[in-house]
Amino acid sequence: MNIEDFNINDFDNIEDLEKLLEGDEEETEEDGFQGFKSGFVAIVGRPNVGKSTFLNRVVGQKVAIMSDKAQTTRNKIQAVYTSDEAQIVFIDTPGIHKPHNELGEFMNTSAYQSLDEVDAILMLVNAEEPIGPGDKFVIEKIKGKKTRKFLGVNKIDKVSPENLAEFMQSIPNQEVFDGIIPLSALNGNNVEKLVDTLVDLLPEGPQYYPSDFLTDHPEYFVVSELIREQILKNTFDEIPHSVAVQVDSMQKDELDKVHVYATIIVDQKSQKGIIIGKGGKMIKKIGVEARKEIEALLGSGIYLELWVKIIKNWRNNKADLGNLGYNSKDYKN
Repeated sequence: MNIEDFNINDFDNIEDLEKLLEGDEEETEEDGFQGFKSGFVAIVGRPNVGKSTFLNRVVGQKVAIMSDKAQTTRNKIQAVYTSDEAQIVFIDTPGIHKPHNELGEFMNTSAYQSLDEVDAILMLVNAEEPIGPGDKFVIEKIKGKKTRKFLGVNKIDKVSPENLAEFMQSIPNQEVFDGIIPLSALNGNNVEKLVDTLVDLLPEGPQYYPSDFLTDHPEYFVVSELIREQILKNTFDEIPHSVAVQVDSMQKDELDKVHVYATIIVDQKSQKGIIIGKGGKMIKKIGVEARKEIEALLGSGIYLELWVKIIKNWRNNKADLGNLGYNSKDYKN
C-alpha cells in the first residue's frame, strides 16, 4: 500500500501504521518468505547406519548411493526436500570413523565441518546392532554443539518390538538430543514425522533452491557414484575401500543418447583383475547394472564405456585425492 492510499480504517493498531511508514521495499522483502521455513540439517552417524537410504527416501529419488559396505559415502552430499511450507537442505556426511589413510582423514574432516554450518543435526543409529564405541564417539562429537540435535533409530523394520524397546533403553546420553524417533528409512516408517519435526524448528526463511532441485552435485558426480555403487555390490571385500571412479566425459549424440566414458581407479594389479573378471565378465556386469541406474537418472539412453586404471597408494596421496574430487578448503595439510 502506498501512503497516498492511506485509510485509518485499514489498520487495527499502531504496528500496522509503522509497517507502512517503513516503506514498500522492506514490506515486499519480508513477504517474500513470510510463513515459509527453510534451513540446513546435517545427517551424521557411523558408517552403514542408513544415512543415504534416509536421504533418498526424503527427496523421493536416488541422490546418494547405497551399499552394505562401510564408508560408502565419501563426499558431503546436499539433497533438497521442498514442500509448499518449507525447504530443508540435508547434508549427508561420510560416516565418522577411525581413519587409516588420507582419504579417511578427508572424510572425517568433511563430516565435522558440516556440524558448524547447520540449523539442526540428525544422528542416525542402527537398531539392528547394539550401541557401540563408534556411536558413542559420534555422540561425543556432537554433544557440545549448540544447534538442535535429534536421534533417528533406523532399521526398525528389522527388529522385533521387544528388541526395539530394549535398544531404546540402551541409548546413552539421551539428554543430548531434543528428540528420539524410531524409523525405517527403507520402508518410510516415521520418516514423514521426523521431517515434520525438523520443519517445526526451522526459522522462517527464503527458498534457497527451485522446487524441482534435488542435489547440488553435478550429473557427472552422481554418474560416477552410480558406477561405484555397482562395484561395491559386485566385488569382494578388498575392493570397496580402494576403488574410485572418475567420469572422463559425457556427451549427447544426435539421437539424444548420452555417451559416458569413465575410469575405474584401483591401487593394486590384483584389484584390476578382480574388477575386469574372467573374460571381462565382471566389468561387463558392472557396466550393465550401472547403465540402468544412469538411464533412470538422466531419462535417456546410455552408452557406457569403462576402463580400469592402477594408481598406486592413491588414498594416501593428496594430489591424487584432489584430482579425484576429494577436496576440502579446510582439509589439513
